[in-house]
Amino acid sequence: MDKYLEIIRIRFLMMLAYRTNYYTGIIIYIINIGAYYFLWKAIYGARGEVEGVSMVQMTTYIAIAWMARAFYFNNIDREIANDVRDGKVATELIRPYNYLLTKLMQALGEGLFRIFLFSLPGMIIVALIFPVNIPVEPELWFYFLVSITFSFIINTQINILTGLSSFFLMNNGGLIRAKRVLIDVFSGLVIPINLYPLWAQDIFKFLPFQSISYTPSMIFSKAFSYGELINALVMQGVWSLILILPIQIIWVYAKRKVIVQGG
Repeated sequence: MDKYLEIIRIRFLMMLAYRTNYYTGIIIYIINIGAYYFLWKAIYGARGEVEGVSMVQMTTYIAIAWMARAFYFNNIDREIANDVRDGKVATELIRPYNYLLTKLMQALGEGLFRIFLFSLPGMIIVALIFPVNIPVEPELWFYFLVSITFSFIINTQINILTGLSSFFLMNNGGLIRAKRVLIDVFSGLVIPINLYPLWAQDIFKFLPFQSISYTPSMIFSKAFSYGELINALVMQGVWSLILILPIQIIWVYAKRKVIVQGG
């Protein structure tokens, strides 16, 4: 396990070397939050609530959805594709560690950097600018931290599945871009799931995407009842387990299929 902890540390330090990019990223995320805030403010108008969600809750939802994205977002799908294209994967497969677990640890190191040097300072700035309701209940913070941990796991698993497609497609750049759009739209980052038509909400229940952004954002903004909160956490846990199976199956076939294009 020590070698994987070292991988986390190395990725954290590597991100620290290019931290200027993330300081400017904070500004970009705040601009995004501001744009959505004024959009929803216009939609709400004089109404106090929309689908049982107040404007303050919606503002909180928007802010935490974008700041949580900084934690769970990573590029390991593109990194896996680059390893296959450049031929680096051949070397990685003979090294004394699990390739996929290594990618997970690299993503975790990146996520830890983002949450401490991006999300936390960014959320403080946002709270000073917009009417955000920061919860003070320790129990709610515990549920939120559990939820964003599941968000990271599920998003990373989907990224791994997308990255593994490069073993079969050779060039999966289009699939990676399509996947990112699907996650942003279907995870509730752009529009909360409860505002979609009922038939769409029924479909989303059978997909893992809402467990990435919608669930932790609804928990943080206190828009879930206690029963809904527990059910949502259980679903996140279930999806975290379900996605292990296709990853393992595809990984077995991917190692047999690997064709080194680069080295």
